[in-house]
Amino acid sequence: MEQVSSTGRPVQITVTDGYDLKGFKGDTPVTFIRAEFNQVVLGDSAKITVSPEGTAKYNFTCSFEFSPEGGVTLDDLAHKPVFLTMTEALPKEKKQKEEKTMILGQAVVDLLPLLEGKSSFETMVPLHPVPGSPLEPLRSGVKQCSLEVKVFVAEPLLTAAQISGGNLLKVTLEAAYSVPESFIPVGPLQNCMVGLQVPSAGEKDYPIYFKNGTLKLGGEREPVPRPKKWPIANILAPGANNIPDAFIVGGPYEEEEGELNHPETDDEGQLSFHGVAYVNMVPLLYPGVKRIRGAFHVYPYLDSTVYEKTKCLFSLFRDTGHNLIQNNKIGGINSPVSKPVISKNLKEDKTVKEKDIEARPRPGDVQAPSIKSQSSDTPLEIEPSLCNNPEGQQYVEAGTYIVLEIELDKALVPKRMPEELARRVKEMIPPRPPLTRRTGGAQKAVSDYHVQIKNISRAILNEYHRMFGKEAAKVGSDLDSETLEEQKCQLNYELNCSGKYFAFKEQLKHAVVKIVREKYLKTTAFESQEELQKFISELYVFLVDQMHVALNQAMPDDVQGTPSAIYTSSEQLRLFAFEAEVNENYEMATVYYEERLVREPQNLEHWLDYGAFCLLTEDNIKAQECFRKALSLNQNHIHSLLLCGVLAVLMENYEQAEIFFEDATCLEPTNVVAWTLLGLYYEIQNNDIRMEMAFHEAFKQLQARVLQAQVTKQRRTSTVEYVEEGGKADSCLGPWGITSGSSTAAVKVEAPAGLGAPLSILDEFLDESSNLQSESHEPILSVQSQDPTTSQKPSNTFVKKTPSKKGASKCQESSTSLHPTLYSVSQTPTTIFMETIRFLMKVNAVQYVHRVLAHELLCPHGGPSCEYYLVLAQTHLLKKDFAKAEEYLQQAAQMDYLNPNVWGVKGHLYFLSGNHAEAKACYERTISFVVDASEMHFIFLRLGQIYLEEKEYEKAKKTYLQVCKRSPSCLTWLGLGIACYQLDELTEAEDALSEANALNNYNAEVWAYLALVCLKAGRQLEAEQAYKYTMKLKLKDESLLAEIHMVQETVGFGNPSF
Repeated sequence: MEQVSSTGRPVQITVTDGYDLKGFKGDTPVTFIRAEFNQVVLGDSAKITVSPEGTAKYNFTCSFEFSPEGGVTLDDLAHKPVFLTMTEALPKEKKQKEEKTMILGQAVVDLLPLLEGKSSFETMVPLHPVPGSPLEPLRSGVKQCSLEVKVFVAEPLLTAAQISGGNLLKVTLEAAYSVPESFIPVGPLQNCMVGLQVPSAGEKDYPIYFKNGTLKLGGEREPVPRPKKWPIANILAPGANNIPDAFIVGGPYEEEEGELNHPETDDEGQLSFHGVAYVNMVPLLYPGVKRIRGAFHVYPYLDSTVYEKTKCLFSLFRDTGHNLIQNNKIGGINSPVSKPVISKNLKEDKTVKEKDIEARPRPGDVQAPSIKSQSSDTPLEIEPSLCNNPEGQQYVEAGTYIVLEIELDKALVPKRMPEELARRVKEMIPPRPPLTRRTGGAQKAVSDYHVQIKNISRAILNEYHRMFGKEAAKVGSDLDSETLEEQKCQLNYELNCSGKYFAFKEQLKHAVVKIVREKYLKTTAFESQEELQKFISELYVFLVDQMHVALNQAMPDDVQGTPSAIYTSSEQLRLFAFEAEVNENYEMATVYYEERLVREPQNLEHWLDYGAFCLLTEDNIKAQECFRKALSLNQNHIHSLLLCGVLAVLMENYEQAEIFFEDATCLEPTNVVAWTLLGLYYEIQNNDIRMEMAFHEAFKQLQARVLQAQVTKQRRTSTVEYVEEGGKADSCLGPWGITSGSSTAAVKVEAPAGLGAPLSILDEFLDESSNLQSESHEPILSVQSQDPTTSQKPSNTFVKKTPSKKGASKCQESSTSLHPTLYSVSQTPTTIFMETIRFLMKVNAVQYVHRVLAHELLCPHGGPSCEYYLVLAQTHLLKKDFAKAEEYLQQAAQMDYLNPNVWGVKGHLYFLSGNHAEAKACYERTISFVVDASEMHFIFLRLGQIYLEEKEYEKAKKTYLQVCKRSPSCLTWLGLGIACYQLDELTEAEDALSEANALNNYNAEVWAYLALVCLKAGRQLEAEQAYKYTMKLKLKDESLLAEIHMVQETVGFGNPSF
């Protein structure tokens, strides 16, 4: 900051008028005003007679000289007010030589506006009565007497640049609590003090003293809010002690910055009860922080400890304390005199209340900071100066602590505004233009349904013509019922094998959904199963009627439409891509991800999924592009911002990373992961102060969330107990799907059994809709800490290829990892770092994980845990370091032997290392738990594969049926088809293989087993067709191909090349 001019400048104070005045004698007393500043009398006004209305015109002007080099300085203006004392001149009585006067009251003028850049200001200040003054109101509602005051300087004391570069520090000492019992005065009066030193650049530290602490009776509570007090002694009017518009308001203890240190032994003997409190000022260096407040323990003053913590050996009380005692009779910051009251004070409830002491430096030179200290009846560094016995250790025994507030006018480190951050993000990633709004309604929904029915009917008719010719379809053609039935079976088979059947169903689904939403206005879940079934029945009748309407309108001989391409849902494509990742078939996974993006380019979740896949394949450039595409679709999406920040760090674009992380914390200040990632970024930048700030904020938000979850859990528990008295209630689910009633953490709901071959496209579609309403979704969440925003999509798993034996599906070969998000099922406390690890593992940002694991290990609330070792095991599985992975899994099992995730991961470890016997035992144990592991899909797949290898076909069939109900895919139906084939259940095998083929008709193994089924069923045409596709798709399993050739030779057909 610029230097303040050293030349003296006069400051004029003018008292113009007084209002609602009274006197001791008569209705028109004679009064005058005396002005004082900095213990100096500035002058007295003329004696003015008050009018009967209580007004008086003084027009009294006085002044003092402001001089930064000496005399009145910025500090004096900051913490010392002008006192205006009104005195009544009583009439002389007989034989009275001198005029008698009586003080009526005092007014206080705060000069702070002069340090805010003003050259003049006017104010109406209350005239506080002295005890016994007639100015004291006798009843409520009476106006308080006041003075009108003007303050003027010829030019502002501080320039705009000085004000901009300066700051104002306020220090408030509210109270000291739980003081030692020895503080109860039994002899000489005690004068308790507190002092602190404010660092000043290039100069000695500036001392602030809070003295004349007054002991109060135990159990006595003080009102909140209550005014803060001037650090000035000998103020005549009690009300003049109060600083205008400054109050102690308390606050929740959770938001305090106080630190509680460990007690230390006191061997000092120079001062009585010499104690010290350590206040961490680092939070004032956090961006945007202007105020810290908290409770701080008082410890014995020990030179060694004080030097270790502060690197300072100077003690205000030991080195200057005796001078302070001598100055007690002088007014000002170093003086006040008070009488002690007995005993302790209490901290009100759990809010930090009490005692009033504040210091506040004003804008001024860095070398000469302005400080305004406000004193009260309690102190900081505590010293009963007249007691000769050192008893510092009693602070520890009594648990003494002080409540201190330190406030700045402006933050030392400015914080970027949300608008600036949003602008910077927008500059880096311009938002995409919104899509054109589509018009619709009930009529259009029904019309679209008619169009789809007509298209599907034409496509089916074209397929019939291709197979049997147009003549067979003419009305009146001579075909018996047996021939028609045979044609129907062949048509169904062709539709299933080609995948067209499934495509028709998906083609119709969107139109039906539009009817449900637009015509029936159903957009929320049904409250009961009965309501759902009733609605489905009603919808079925309507759809069948409209189907007949559409078919009657159709003209079969019109322009023939081309068959629709195979269509799968976005969720199914996500699952297929996930399975391709597991099999390390990254090329096929890329196809599935890109198909999702082509279909729904405006869906940011698709971009995030693809970006996470690119992180898995270490294609950081493409991953960054995907995350930025997602952010361009919604610039307020927190996960997109965080992932853009993660990629920016990985690519060393640190300035951009800070913008992304900061914007995320501004948009969602309660997001634990956002604050933690910001702290990790600051750690990379070696910015320890901001790192501490971010981690502290993350911990505070996590604590608030845990507390809220506990409150919600208590409410839910009481509600469930009430319900269960009268009936049956499900009380397992807690916040965000987390169990809240026991030490385990999840609830599993099985889907309805049976997925048989459909009778018609419409029937199966309605049946599937009903099933989806009652199916549960994975993963099952843990009790402890899953962020609700991170549980909406399945996580990625990757596996290492191992040779498969005969009878097992090669497509189920897996690669090196399991579900990255391993949630613990035990009810253990979580940490900010473990939450961040889950997020990073979910998006495959493994490069970040080891840094966070180090913090988790050192975190006071963290350390080695079951989940910690599970994450370590997973990272070593990614590196194919099976020995290390097994070591960490053993440690995880020791910490939580009943955790299904431990056994699931051990099963994967043994499976990948080729020990299928141990893998089988681990998988069987995993699925036997009541609580599911985090990712059951591949546990079932791999267990089924092991059963096939060991020729336990019944167990394999049962296992694959379970996974087909939970998350059907080509691989699950293929496994079921193989098991049924080996059990010689050819019809069931064909049904399962047809489902697999409908989901993926490019799987050579599916066609191979379809060929085997048709060969054994004696269907030559279908067998040859299936064999043709098997060879076209280049089946790699030589043993399976040899089996086909052997069966072909046995039955005598199936290979056209014979």
